[in-house]
Amino acid sequence: MLVVGFPSGTFAANCYLVAREPGAECVIIDPGQDAAPKVTEALAEHRLTPVAVLATHGHFDHVADAAEFGVPVHLRPEDRGLLADPWSGASPQLVAALGDAVHPVEPAELIDLTDGELNLAGLAITVAHTPGHTPGSAIFRLGELVFTGDTLFAGSIGRTDLPGGSVALLEQSLADRLLTLDDRTVVLPGHGGTSTIGGERRANPFLSALRVTHG
Repeated sequence: MLVVGFPSGTFAANCYLVAREPGAECVIIDPGQDAAPKVTEALAEHRLTPVAVLATHGHFDHVADAAEFGVPVHLRPEDRGLLADPWSGASPQLVAALGDAVHPVEPAELIDLTDGELNLAGLAITVAHTPGHTPGSAIFRLGELVFTGDTLFAGSIGRTDLPGGSVALLEQSLADRLLTLDDRTVVLPGHGGTSTIGGERRANPFLSALRVTHG
């Protein structure tokens, strides 16, 4: 499997391209603010053909460039409104700081994500709803990889103080959807560096209160 990842935009949100191999079809995960030029460069470098965009959630730093590639955008229905009105998911401080840098996202085709297996670009992708950071947050599992968006980071978890956030739902999502995974599962988050489920189980201070036993 080929995974190409890089940060982009004001908040250095991670965007990922995933394919079976160079020269194949691929999916683009979270092409956010200013991601398009880097995505285009990576597509050319690895001779990839995009077939879909997968969004872990609807915040603009993860979807701002989602409509730039002429492929369907897959997003949970709970976060659809964030595409048309990105400011509805932002704090007043963000609105003041970013001004006109944020714009509505209008993909030609928008497909609702649901839990279960999604087969795209020759990849078997398991989708799981993980509300908490936003109502429509989701994670994507491919083999021993999990793309966690803003639900789980290396050493931290997603914020819940933005509109639609919920501490209780985030804790439930972490316990039920992520801490049940094998310790060897590699975490590719929406911001920052990679980790593993085992590493986060042992060292993430925000997970210490979630008493989950994984057999």
